[in-house]
Amino acid sequence: MRILTVSHFFDSHGGGLERVAGHLVRQFAALGHESIWAASGETPPDADIAKAVPLACINPTEALTGLPMPIPGPRGLAALWREVGRADALVIHDALYVTSIAAMLMGRLRRLGGWRGRVVLIQHIAAIPFASPVLRGVMGLANLLVTRPMLGAADEVVFISATVREALLGSPPRRSCHLVFNGVDGAIFSPQGAPEDGRGAPLPGSGRRVLFVGRFVEKKGLAVLRALAASRGDLTFLLAGAGPMDPAGWGLPNVHVLGVQSAQALAGLYRAADLLLLPSVGEGYPLVIQEAMACGLPVVCGQPSDRADPGAAAWLRGVPIDLADPEGSARACAAAIDTLAPDAPEPAASRAASRAESRAAMAAYAARLYSWRAMAEAVLACAVAPPR
Repeated sequence: MRILTVSHFFDSHGGGLERVAGHLVRQFAALGHESIWAASGETPPDADIAKAVPLACINPTEALTGLPMPIPGPRGLAALWREVGRADALVIHDALYVTSIAAMLMGRLRRLGGWRGRVVLIQHIAAIPFASPVLRGVMGLANLLVTRPMLGAADEVVFISATVREALLGSPPRRSCHLVFNGVDGAIFSPQGAPEDGRGAPLPGSGRRVLFVGRFVEKKGLAVLRALAASRGDLTFLLAGAGPMDPAGWGLPNVHVLGVQSAQALAGLYRAADLLLLPSVGEGYPLVIQEAMACGLPVVCGQPSDRADPGAAAWLRGVPIDLADPEGSARACAAAIDTLAPDAPEPAASRAASRAESRAAMAAYAARLYSWRAMAEAVLACAVAPPR
């Protein structure tokens, strides 16, 4: 079967959605299908992809708002049109991107001409509560006018988060859909291995080490991280990622920017840190949370990501994040971080045993539940299912 995957960027862009798309594209190929990936950008994925189709686009919004919204030009649209017509199945990642909307419309138009491919929409996020009321309003309107019709137009809808499914389709869901969690590469992300930074060296700083992994953009809570780091000199903050915002310019001695890391280096960071902090908003189920769990690392994250997988909620500390109030959100994060500190009245040996047991149970849960192969097989089952 010839499967065309459409995402807003290739995984070289560095975001979680792009990484999920890349893993699935590779799994489709490993399962014996002809796997094609169409996405914005000039940097195609590596050679284990059967075919990459770079779409010529402009991306004017990311530098201004932190929201990547590539807009394909005529050549990009023409290439996408050709690939949709050749595909047996179309897998679209998230509804609101222009490339996703174009692919969905092309699929519907091709069907009028006899195209028999099926369209699977994988929805990663719902609304993003930006600090700006204008951006919040635009996001709400876009979900009403675009996301909901896109969900209705797809043959099958896959959600990677229970909270995103509930936000967009209610409880119980108003239409048939599938809940399929992102996978984790268990050969890389596990409690076993060396704790180190991306250069194979010990981590910088001292005291408790708080790790952030993600794009340096507003919705990831960079303003909250800055306020927290400024108020908690006793903590060392390790920031892995890149983006239009520059934490190196904060001038805080307890903040160390590590840059974009390979999967192997990230696994070392998860094993070496004391906790993962992701004070983001508008997320589904961030892949970095699942990777941290697989390595046995405690997680403090923005709500409602802590409820994306009800089975994992016991290991995740959810914090209400308000981007318009970074100082207040930072205080909430600090309180959650402090609850993970050792409880003084408890004997040290008992504390260590309890923490080790909890981390081992968390890692075992992630290893058992999160699989790229299982996710790819579930998506493929949607792609070959008979029409409704």
